[in-house]
Amino acid sequence: MSVSRFGVSLEEELLKSLDDYVAENRFANRSQAIRQLIEKYLAEEKWKCDNIVAGAVVLVFNIQKRDILKKSSEIQFEYSDVVLSVQGFYLNETNYMEIIAVKGSSRRLTEISEKLIGIKGIEHGKLIMSRT
Repeated sequence: MSVSRFGVSLEEELLKSLDDYVAENRFANRSQAIRQLIEKYLAEEKWKCDNIVAGAVVLVFNIQKRDILKKSSEIQFEYSDVVLSVQGFYLNETNYMEIIAVKGSSRRLTEISEKLIGIKGIEHGKLIMSRT
């Protein structure tokens, strides 16, 4: 992929915010940060248009609450048209992380993620989508 250079003029406060963003996310330079922000913006625009996107639903919960895995599996079965794969990890004796790889319309992925994240007992849940 070829790279083009261009100049950007920013107000001092906005430039400081960009530099803070670069530092917080450990980007090598401003260009990487700007590329990432543009990619994120483009992906979000595709979501609004209900395009086909890929992503992951990440869930963290207490594994001792076995009902959560059962409910998660039921929802995944209901959305089997968009679920690609599921992987689970023990983070420690009680915390479990489930990563559900998904691909489909952004509307459908948002639906499944809201149902999964809404399961009683989910401590953390997030949908990550990207352009395909």
